[in-house]
Formats: sequence, C-alpha cells, structure tokens
Amino acid sequence: MKTYLKWIRTVLLALLLAFVFRSYLFASYVVDGESMEPTLYDGNLLMVNKAVYDWSEIDRQQVIVFHANEDEDYVKRVIGIPGDEIEFKNDQLYVNGVLMDESYLDDLRPRDGLPFTEDFTLEEVTGSTTVPEGQLFVMGDNRRDSLDSRYFGFVSEETVVGKVDVRYWPFSQLGLQFK
Repeated sequence: MKTYLKWIRTVLLALLLAFVFRSYLFASYVVDGESMEPTLYDGNLLMVNKAVYDWSEIDRQQVIVFHANEDEDYVKRVIGIPGDEIEFKNDQLYVNGVLMDESYLDDLRPRDGLPFTEDFTLEEVTGSTTVPEGQLFVMGDNRRDSLDSRYFGFVSEETVVGKVDVRYWPFSQLGLQFK
C-alpha cells in the first residue's frame, strides 16, 4: 500500500509541476508561415519562455512570439524598442544612427542583386519618428516575404507572449537561443 501512495504522490507532483511550467513559465508554439525563414521554418515547434520578461527587458534582435489578434500569434524579430529611431539604407539597418550587425541574415541574402530589405525610415512606414513607449517594431527574417511592423505598425509590449528559446522539432533543426 505504501508503494502505491508513493507512486500516486510522485505522479501528482509531476502533473502539478507540468501544469505550472506549461501555464506560467513556458509555452509551445508552431511556426505558421515563411516570414522567419530560414531562421525558423513553417511547422517548426518552439519552446517560448513566458517568464523571461518578468525579470528582464525585451531587447533588440530577440525572436519573440506575440498575439497579433484574438486568433493568431506571430513569431518575429525585435528590431526597435521604445525610443529607437529606425532606418534601412542600402540594405543596412541603422538604429539611432548606428549601423546594426545583422549577421544572422548573411546566409539569407539573395544573390540576385536586388535589396533584401527595401530602404525606409520609421516615419515613412509608421508616421512616427521613434518607437513609442510600450511598443516594439518587429520584422521577419525573410524580409522580402514578411507581414511585419512595416505593414501592421507597432506591437504592444503587453501582447508579447515570450522569447523563443528553443526549436525542438524537427530534431534535425534542434536549436537553442535565437539571440
């Protein structure tokens, strides 16, 4: 009888821990679409850290999941945080006048001679000269084929689910930390 009680207690504790981890710390998401290719592919399964932003700020170049609307969540890369001035010039990202390293895009850039990211300023695409307080400017890594802040505007920090930490499916593409 004591053996059964130990097993039951162990199983109940495991279920409780799984519930806490799933509900409050981590969430699983499926990539839907091609806007983050080849960093993330359609159908990849991701582990999203829901608690990280309780202890730290959202930072540029992190890959996040956010609620785009009531029915959809999007996966995008943070390009601008509150107060940032953003400009793309000659296929290069400038934040607050400083050229940003986007080496994660090196393997993605097409060799067809056309720009990967068309020139724009934040004001041209949003009407604002800086990213407003409590907002983010996000883009997909597949810059030519991404529905992102250039089209739908800023993303409220309140809609952020969390930071993508792990791609766990398919196993052949297992990856940790996307910045």
